[in-house]
Amino acid sequence: MSAYTLYYWPLPFRGQFVRSVLAHVGASWTEASVQDLIALKDDNPENQLVPHMGPPVLTDHAANLSLAQTQAILTYLGCKYALVPEDPARAALTAKMIADANDVLYEMTLHNGAQMWAKKGWAAYRPRLGRWMEIFEQHGRRHGLTEEKGHVLGTDAPGLADLVVYSLWGVMTAKLPALRPMLKTRAPAIAGLSDRISRLPEQDELRVQSDKDYGEEWCSGQIEASLRAVL
Repeated sequence: MSAYTLYYWPLPFRGQFVRSVLAHVGASWTEASVQDLIALKDDNPENQLVPHMGPPVLTDHAANLSLAQTQAILTYLGCKYALVPEDPARAALTAKMIADANDVLYEMTLHNGAQMWAKKGWAAYRPRLGRWMEIFEQHGRRHGLTEEKGHVLGTDAPGLADLVVYSLWGVMTAKLPALRPMLKTRAPAIAGLSDRISRLPEQDELRVQSDKDYGEEWCSGQIEASLRAVL
């Protein structure tokens, strides 16, 4: 039996943040079927593994624990596997970067698909997306990150914050390559870090499997179609 079960749609997006951490620590997990995911999501809160509105949900079988919300899941795994710095300041910055990443995903999907992208709206948003890239870049630069070396919070080894950076910017620009030049220009150190993380054996293996399972999809559906159209 796998150590974990992940309930998420068969696509990268928020699920890839969780998968990247599980792969990094060498944990085994099972991807719940879409049917099981929908049944869990639509069940009454009193019957759910953890009361929640939507995926991802992660079950840690050894701990008999289920968690929802990407930030809660990542924080749990980060603490469990010592991927969060003991220094309170950098621990707080890790939490901030997860929250920032979630904000970027929310904005890139126009509030989780509440609207579709049009050229005028995308043109107005591009400067804000560039600013987000610069925000992550500045976090890294303040901790010694360069295009060639280092980690986003100055740790000796990749931590949760680095995996979040990769899962956001590395995966996004791999699936939406039209955004890669913008990342290289606005956040070259973040682009370099994402490339280094992507080359780690466990992340490379996950990427190959994800490409096989999900193809070129990132967030899927009409919102992705509209995003690709404006790109």
